[in-house]
Amino acid sequence: MPDSARASCPPDLSWMKRPAVWGTYTFPLLLCYALAPAEILLCLIAGAFVIHSALSRDWSWLRQPWFVLSLLLGADIVLASACTGSMRAVVQSVLLLRYPVFVAAMAFWVLTDARDRHRLATAYAWVAIWMVAGSWQQYLWGRNIMGYGRWEDGALLGPLWAPRAGQALFMTAFPGLMPVIISLAQRRTRGGLLCAGGLLVLLVLTFLLISQRMPTLLFLFGTLCVALMVRALRLPFVLACVIGAGGIALSPVVAPQAYNKLVISFEHQMHGFADSPYGMLFIRAGVMVSDHPLVGMGYDGFRINCPNPIYFRGLPALGIADGPHGGAPGCNLHPHNYYIQVATMAGVPGTVLFCLLVIALLRPMARGLRAHMGVEQMVMCILAFVIVWPLQSTSSFSTQPTAGWVFIALGWALAATRGGTGMERAGQGT
Repeated sequence: MPDSARASCPPDLSWMKRPAVWGTYTFPLLLCYALAPAEILLCLIAGAFVIHSALSRDWSWLRQPWFVLSLLLGADIVLASACTGSMRAVVQSVLLLRYPVFVAAMAFWVLTDARDRHRLATAYAWVAIWMVAGSWQQYLWGRNIMGYGRWEDGALLGPLWAPRAGQALFMTAFPGLMPVIISLAQRRTRGGLLCAGGLLVLLVLTFLLISQRMPTLLFLFGTLCVALMVRALRLPFVLACVIGAGGIALSPVVAPQAYNKLVISFEHQMHGFADSPYGMLFIRAGVMVSDHPLVGMGYDGFRINCPNPIYFRGLPALGIADGPHGGAPGCNLHPHNYYIQVATMAGVPGTVLFCLLVIALLRPMARGLRAHMGVEQMVMCILAFVIVWPLQSTSSFSTQPTAGWVFIALGWALAATRGGTGMERAGQGT
């Protein structure tokens, strides 16, 4: 072969991809039980992707609008962190770049093969089944497999040692079990509809037993979106909602701790939201943003400045009177909302960039979904949409396990909608 032809042939780098793919299969378990190894694996895959791009001389992912916006947002957070004078904050904000690189790795390298995505969905499904089994085991026997009882607020831990079972179940059941439920419902047979409805009922009742409100609401919201697109799933969804409502009505007798968490505690928080734990966080973050609207407070600025009495005020412009609203005890590590978290780090300009970034992520997913309306594409697009929904309480997107769940899902959705090799058509029966 002539030297010119040899130089034009790209090197065979398939050996680099297979370990990354197999490593991705382990994420569902790592994000439940081993957060540090999950973070290390995420960084290794992101780094390997950069090396692969250099060796293959393919940097097309750098030109993606969402990636350009993520760079601009990252630069804004770095600038805001530099203004605080904290070198640690600057370094941490620079390291945030690993997350968009990881999303690009999932979308353009690791999950480009539909068979690999199907195997990943199978891994997610098994972990979801494990979460369901562990939650019911703890409910029936009072202790989980590790010997822990309920959390102090009444939430079930499932097979975990911390109150993360709701998030883990939502993030695994939706991509892992929802395609199975849709396929069963689309058979349009009595057995298929009963199995689809039974699985949905089991998941809804498990969420209610776990008693973590936001994962329950997000699962119902996402399932509603699926039911609106897949007609065959509407009856099983209605059935699950009716039985779930009946479960809540019976919970004072069969699960009083779940009732206290889901109903009584929620009612009290909504009645006096400004002085509830979440209300205190949102008010404190709003005061910080109103005091630093252009630059924000840099990386981790909310946690560092939350105990400062200068921010123990209300937001009169929003009808919230001045007051301590919990004082220092009303603080937490983050403000429990992605958009507010970015606002405290980078001010209003950073929030605008973040909103544009969300739109830039969803647009190619929507285009791909219109072109290839497969079950996988639809489920992952809806999951991505629910993840970035602004009206929700969240954990920090810069720490595990939330970072792993979120950025794998976003990369997975982009990968699924880039190709036309999805599973069976979701449009059947719509």
